[in-house]
Amino acid sequence: MGRKPTKNLHLPPGMRARVQKSGKIYYYFDQGGRPRTEIPLGGDYILALQEYVKKQEIIGPGAGAKFGDVIAKYEAEVLHTHGAKTIQTNKSDLKHLKAFFADAPLSQVRPMHIKQFLTKHADKPTTANRCKRLFSALWNRARGWGYTDAENPCTGIMGHELEKREVYITDAVFHAVRAHASAQLVDALDLAYLTGQRPGDTTEMHEDHIDGEWLLVEQGKTGKRLRMMITGELAELLARIAARKVGCKESSGYLLVNASGRRMTRDALRYQYEKARGLAANGNPELSEAIKKMWFYDLRAKAADDSADERGEQAASDLLGHDSVKTTRRHYLRRGKIVPPTK
Repeated sequence: MGRKPTKNLHLPPGMRARVQKSGKIYYYFDQGGRPRTEIPLGGDYILALQEYVKKQEIIGPGAGAKFGDVIAKYEAEVLHTHGAKTIQTNKSDLKHLKAFFADAPLSQVRPMHIKQFLTKHADKPTTANRCKRLFSALWNRARGWGYTDAENPCTGIMGHELEKREVYITDAVFHAVRAHASAQLVDALDLAYLTGQRPGDTTEMHEDHIDGEWLLVEQGKTGKRLRMMITGELAELLARIAARKVGCKESSGYLLVNASGRRMTRDALRYQYEKARGLAANGNPELSEAIKKMWFYDLRAKAADDSADERGEQAASDLLGHDSVKTTRRHYLRRGKIVPPTK
């Protein structure tokens, strides 16, 4: 797909980074030609990207736009509108797309190149499939921006076939890990299970989200809003969290806090969880293999399965914030349907 740059791979085509004597980095737009002309874009990376996009506005269908130009416009104008987790994932995936497609003229990208990308990253099929979806989304935006009129090259190209995760967290496994968890992690485990929400959404839950008899949830991934009834064990958990926070040195409105009272970060949650899981595996040899297979994210599937068993699949779908029971059934229900025998 053309000659690949060897440094500053995060920059779109034609954008250069120059280190000044002071050590500060300034960015330039290389117009090419002889003699070479470079337009200063400033020392702020984000603002420089925005200026770069302005310089590229004249690019239209058939005018030599490259996929790197599309990425640059996306980074400057769209990326920041997403949730924090999506931004983090997109940035990681864009590195792969830049390395393979940045210098590729849109007029020359073909379905075979998408297949080549998937093949190159066959050792990480989940990442490869996610990158393909991002490429497809960017291509559709490029069509809307007038960068190309060509059909989406991802059309008809199948991603890697992935095995569905079938791990169901039994109560025994859950309580084994919970027994080795700190008080803060116990709160996090219980909150994730009782609400059925993603780990990132539980760390965002705040006292301000408690509105009388409701816990207001806005999912970071989809923007879906839920009003969760504060009853039963969830009510007990929220009361327990409030009581524990009273004794902390510092004050935070977030529901999940560390021992000092500061907000629990995702990294801290991951560290504490992996530590507790390791202790649980060592302390419960008969459950060791099952414990090692448990991911924190599996609590969302456990919440779905347990809710489906007690109140039906629609209740599980509602808890997870899905528009369709099919989504819940396809990705989260792992135990199988309860059925009576023939006689």
